[in-house]
Amino acid sequence: MQSPRPETPEPSSKQGRRNAQLDAQLLDADGAISDKLERCLRHIFAKYCTPRPAHPQKHDSTTLLTPPGDAILDATGLDAWAQDTNGAPFSEETKEELREFLDVTEEGELTFKGFAQIYQLQTENDEEETWRDLSNHGFDRTLTLVSTRREEEAETSHTSLFVSSGDPLHIHDFF
Repeated sequence: MQSPRPETPEPSSKQGRRNAQLDAQLLDADGAISDKLERCLRHIFAKYCTPRPAHPQKHDSTTLLTPPGDAILDATGLDAWAQDTNGAPFSEETKEELREFLDVTEEGELTFKGFAQIYQLQTENDEEETWRDLSNHGFDRTLTLVSTRREEEAETSHTSLFVSSGDPLHIHDFF
């Protein structure tokens, strides 16, 4: 028996080229962070870093931020990023592991290089966790920053509104 509306695909089927969207690559052929992922990570880092980035002339909720070259995540920035990403700040044990294994300043503050190292290790071990983190910070599967009302509210109120669906990062899981 033929469907009463044969031109309508079944709900679970995909039809046409518009639906054939592939996820962006998080790692390149050599296993390093892709250029697109690095741009996303710079934006996320810039939301929490010290010193704060200069706001672009044309700024909206889809404009990517760029951290200053000397930017770091201090204790407050690290806790805010962990809260927005995982739903809770890191334990002191995890912070000590970050200082021991990743690129940090002499004062133990996380550099962008160290921040990228977190995502390099995480993506190698659990790519879906990285996708969840990116989604929590407003990126879709093409690594495009999408405007959401939640992000616009966060920009105006300067409060964290992200909810985590992932487990907290434990750096010792990678070593």
